Amino acid sequence: MPQVVLYQPQIPPNTGNVARTCAATGQELHLVEPLGFEISDRHLRRAGLDYWPWVRLHRHGNWQSFQAERQRRGGRLVALSAHGRSSYIRFAFAADDWLLFGRESEGLPAAVLAEADSCLTIPMARSRHHPGGGVRSLNLASATAVVVYEALRQLGELEPS
Repeated sequence: MPQVVLYQPQIPPNTGNVARTCAATGQELHLVEPLGFEISDRHLRRAGLDYWPWVRLHRHGNWQSFQAERQRRGGRLVALSAHGRSSYIRFAFAADDWLLFGRESEGLPAAVLAEADSCLTIPMARSRHHPGGGVRSLNLASATAVVVYEALRQLGELEPS
């Protein structure tokens, strides 16, 4: 089953909500440090509610230690970025994919994007009625949920239990 990777997340409630999605769907959650909060932060716990016991959480001290773990276990690194050129909707997900999401404030650095096997985006409406052409990106927790559920839908993992 695809795994969720948050690269240096900064906002506790976003990470808590991603953890809740992972608990609900059975995804492993990988946090690449440094984090912008303490893992014991009350906002993080509150956003994840009482689901933390069901989250298979992995912490990686830095990008290199995460990459070593991913390479040991295998699978494609699939980055999600506003800079991606392909839509996640048209992508064929695989069970061993690692779904990589960036920092809330900056996304993924160019060097990290360069290591990804694929770089996808979530399409958004662009309107001449919005200053700057529209919304740049979704909230981290929302983006993660959208992509995780599409991957699971494609892989036939959404059947009621």
